[in-house]
Parts: sequence; structure tokens; C-alpha cells
Amino acid sequence: MSETSSAPGCSLDDPAVRAVLDRAFAEAGRQLPSYLRLTVQTLADKLLRRPPSLSTEVERLRDLYVPVSPKQGRFLYLVARSLRAERIVEFGTSFGISTIHLAAALRDNGGGVVVGSELEPGKVRIARRNLEEAGLSEFADVREGDAQQTLRDPGGAVDLVFLDGYEHLYLEILKILTPSLRTGATVLADNIFTFRKTLLPYVAHVQNPVNGFRSITLMLKDGTEYSVRL
Repeated sequence: MSETSSAPGCSLDDPAVRAVLDRAFAEAGRQLPSYLRLTVQTLADKLLRRPPSLSTEVERLRDLYVPVSPKQGRFLYLVARSLRAERIVEFGTSFGISTIHLAAALRDNGGGVVVGSELEPGKVRIARRNLEEAGLSEFADVREGDAQQTLRDPGGAVDLVFLDGYEHLYLEILKILTPSLRTGATVLADNIFTFRKTLLPYVAHVQNPVNGFRSITLMLKDGTEYSVRL
């Protein structure tokens, strides 16, 4: 029995979805030299105590995927399926790899929408094209612009949030979205270890029950904060 037939109802095994993801992960893999330069720049920023501005970070990442790993993507899919999510919000769409995993879960859940936000116009165009080629565009609404504005109205109760954009804005974006989070909604925040100092206020916020969350840090890729709205 094939792997595809042994996993009925999993859109990640759809040939169109798989083709887009395989191509995108391969393209990301070829960007290793650029990732190394970005790592050096990030270390220099930390040593010199000069956090990059939003515009600087957007420029540095303009042509880079900086994607979730295949394992993270599967994790996003499984969490969305387990929640039977219908409305997901994503901060930092980039080229849409994580968006595809989330949209695939929504299709398998019977419908819904991923409301994404991306500041770089070129990435928005490619993300939308990738979703179209994967056959998942009807399950995604990728909004171009500053997430502090584009995500103010997610369009309804939110089941799942994925934070993977400008790290200095994680807490602000969470506070914007909190009124829309249903009880039991999950918030996943990436790069907790990479930007440990910057994200300390965010982690402190979600790990303090007074703020309405219970949270734990997972050893997944660069650190993933898993929080549940109570």
C-alpha cells in the first residue's frame, strides 16, 4: 500500500500540493549562502545591540524563503486538523510554504480561511501564485501591508494563530488578535530560541496565566511557543 493511500484525507499528499512544496523547499535549500550571510548579520546586530528596524529586516529577507521546516509544516497541519480550525491567522506569510500547510488542513477540515499578512509585495505575489498552483487559493486570504493594520479585522473568531514575522511585533500582533481568539484557540510562535532576548516579553506574557493563556516552549526547529487561550 502506498504512503498516499495509507493517509486518506490528507491534502499534503495531493500531487499538486506536494509538487509546490517540494519545489519551494528545494529552492530554499539552494539559498544556504544567503542564510549564512543573514546569520552573520543577526549575530552582529546582537553583539552591537542594534536591533534591525522592520524596513531593514524586510530588505534583508526580500528574496529569502526563511521557511518552516517540513517537520514544522506537518506540525502546523496536524494542529489545525486537531482543532478542526476554520479560521487561521498567519503573521509573516513570506512565499507561502506555511500557508500551504495550513490551507491544506482547512480543506481537509471541510473549509475555512488562512488570513495571512506579508509586507513585501514580491513575496505576496509569489505566495498567491504558489497557493493557486497547489489548488488551495480558495482557502487563503494573503493581505499585503503592515500586519498591525491588515490583521486588525480577521473576519471572525480565530482558531489558530501562527507568528513567524518580525519578532519585535509578536506581542503587539497577539494583543491585536486576542479579542478574536475563541476559547481553546492555539497560538504558535516561531524562532523563540533564535530571538530569545527580543521575545522574552512575549514568552512572559503567554506564560503568565493572568493574561488568559497557558503556554509551553517546544524544542521544534528554532523554538516554538505553544500557547492555548483559556
